[in-house]
Amino acid sequence: MLGKGVVGGGGGTKAPKPSFVSYVRPEEIHTNEKEVTEKEVTLHLLPGEQLLCEASTVLKYVQEDSCQHGVYGRLVCTDFKIAFLGDDESALDNDETQFKNKVIGENDITLHCVDQIYGVFDEKKKTLFGQLKKYPEKLIIHCKDLRVFQFCLRYTKEEEVKRIVSGIIHHTQAPKLLKRLFLFSYATAAQNNTVTDPKNHTVMFDTLKDWCWELERTKGNMKYKAVSVNEGYKVCESITQWLASKRSSINRRKKEKPHLYLEGDLRQFGLPAYFVVPTPLPEENVQRFQGHGIPIWCWSCHNGSALLKMSALPKEQDDGILQIQKSFLDGIYKTIHRPPYEVVKTEDLSSNFLSLQEIQTAYSKFKQLFLIDNSTEFWDTDIKWFSLLESSSWLDIIRRCLKKAIEITECMEAQNMNVLLLEENASDLCCLISSLVQLMMDPHCRTRIGFQSLIQKEWVMGGHCFLDRCNHLRQNDKEEVPVFLLFLDCVWQLVHQHPPAFEFTETYLTVLSDSLYIPIFSTFFFNSPHQKDTNMGREGQDTQSKPLNLLTVWDWSVQFEPKAQTLLKNPLYVEKPKLDKGQRKGMRFKHQRQLSLPLTQSKSSPKRGFFREETDHLIKNLLGKRISKLINSSDELQDNFREFYDSWHSKSTDYHGLLLPHIEGPEIKVWAQRYLRWIPEAQILGGGQVATMSKLLEMMEEVQSLQEKIDERHHSQQAPQAEGPCLLRNSARLSSLFPFALLQRHSSKPVLPTSGWKALGDEDDLAKREDEFVDLGDV
Repeated sequence: MLGKGVVGGGGGTKAPKPSFVSYVRPEEIHTNEKEVTEKEVTLHLLPGEQLLCEASTVLKYVQEDSCQHGVYGRLVCTDFKIAFLGDDESALDNDETQFKNKVIGENDITLHCVDQIYGVFDEKKKTLFGQLKKYPEKLIIHCKDLRVFQFCLRYTKEEEVKRIVSGIIHHTQAPKLLKRLFLFSYATAAQNNTVTDPKNHTVMFDTLKDWCWELERTKGNMKYKAVSVNEGYKVCESITQWLASKRSSINRRKKEKPHLYLEGDLRQFGLPAYFVVPTPLPEENVQRFQGHGIPIWCWSCHNGSALLKMSALPKEQDDGILQIQKSFLDGIYKTIHRPPYEVVKTEDLSSNFLSLQEIQTAYSKFKQLFLIDNSTEFWDTDIKWFSLLESSSWLDIIRRCLKKAIEITECMEAQNMNVLLLEENASDLCCLISSLVQLMMDPHCRTRIGFQSLIQKEWVMGGHCFLDRCNHLRQNDKEEVPVFLLFLDCVWQLVHQHPPAFEFTETYLTVLSDSLYIPIFSTFFFNSPHQKDTNMGREGQDTQSKPLNLLTVWDWSVQFEPKAQTLLKNPLYVEKPKLDKGQRKGMRFKHQRQLSLPLTQSKSSPKRGFFREETDHLIKNLLGKRISKLINSSDELQDNFREFYDSWHSKSTDYHGLLLPHIEGPEIKVWAQRYLRWIPEAQILGGGQVATMSKLLEMMEEVQSLQEKIDERHHSQQAPQAEGPCLLRNSARLSSLFPFALLQRHSSKPVLPTSGWKALGDEDDLAKREDEFVDLGDV
């Protein structure tokens, strides 16, 4: 311990004042062990991964209470990750309770996961970018999964410091070409070793058969049809030619690398090869404006209502073009809106809802609450944490998204109306809201396979620009918006409030969010299906080379062993009871969600019809002439929403029917497992959700054991015992943030005094108080 006193310890004992002053730095104590450590640890490379630069005698800081000590080792940078190779014994124990990722280790950071890089110069922290004239003595890396790494370079050779710092900055912050992503190097090197999971039955929606299956499952085939007009990306190819003809108008900077900007422009044309449109719609209409202005089917309710989305038409200034677009939209609305049988409700998400800038600004403030460099910083901000949380507006944005989804659910479920979502490119907020609506209304989407298929349909095939929104190429920071992470946070609110309704756990959602930055899976690394499919072949002189077989994130066996995968499945999930043949014959089919419907009367459609009264306003809106209010902002809608919302929550929950979240202030919570898992001070040892889950699993195993004994009396052979999540044992030894945090990382006492605690008394007074007054581990 250094000369500064620390209040710490446990068991209710008072911490004695320090009587020993050490003039030896903590890192110097480990100097004798350094040479042995570096010889024992080896770097494990994935297929196609290459070592770029490295530095030895690097000290990785480990935070414990107020004392910083570290582990010596090597800091390396490859074309896939930044890795620290330190002393194995000083890291986490190699016991069976660890939740290990086979691709990313505890001390590994993928290049795409790096958020910000800081250097410490004479105790001053500065952001690092570009070419450096002076190199730091300490390197701090903030990650997008909210980990914080601190490396001391004070005892590293100067040339190695220059090499490793420059390499990390260049390979994490410099703009990249799509073909230079590690995704392609890995796929090429592992081409013969790629094995897909035979148990993965996720519907990928990359064939016409998949869309027909979804239409049949939701009974949408009565009014909608799957089309192949864009098969081979014929529509997209015509857009590529148009963009190429505009190359001469690109400014000088863009002319130097026109392929970068043309590729970026193509992101807005995200039509998949196959999709679904209303049956009366002529397929040739799809090609008129490259898929814009076409209502695309998302999902059908069993009562006949459907959820649709549509991207806005290109904005043109020529009056002749405006007239053509207006005539085109008139024909579209006549096709989809035929009162009194087909009534369409519109939701313009571009002008009447959140903006992408609001989402990005809120998350930028929000994530700073969790990027903690040391425990002193944690306790300094703890006293004002809730006010900082509120000022970020992130939880309010989650609430607004859930509220909008409930409003749309009310229109479809209670009023039996079709809903058309409008957005500029229909690839951001349309994906988010349509996915939430289906999650609330369709119990199939709450199974793991159903949820993965939902993401494939609405996000991957729906053309969400993962490449730009995650900023994988580091070409435009303004395009980086965590829309998909916002969706996962909204899903977590539902999972947290209604655990038995979901087959997957919050751990599943957490590792799914981490997978956004692992460039060996193709799922989250393209802007559109067209971009993915046109880049799957290898370029070069070898024309006989086969197309690349890219992995999907749904092959969980690539990341986790079978034992670890059990933590992704919810053991408390209530499966839907299966009816025998006799029961099916004796009852008329009635979908389960009707059992939880509020008793609201469906409204009759207006006599004059939607087309005459509202089409002109919508056309103006789609053409860029925004109007201040649409019909969905009326007081009447608010009354319907409140009646629908209150009535549903007054009834008992049907986990296989309609599912609505609570959206009142206290009900929207922070997703602790994802955001707090790397902060030792935020852990509750032996408590939290993990303790409750452990007790429930023990009871389930006891019931299962008794059931097996009963079965033995009726069968000659004993029934095989189902494998349970055996990682959950001895909850007292675990943390509330299990499986991502273990006991070795905890720091149960605050650093006292801090600036926020000085008002409570001086250090001597605080040290004399009982532990219960200063133990703030339960955040």
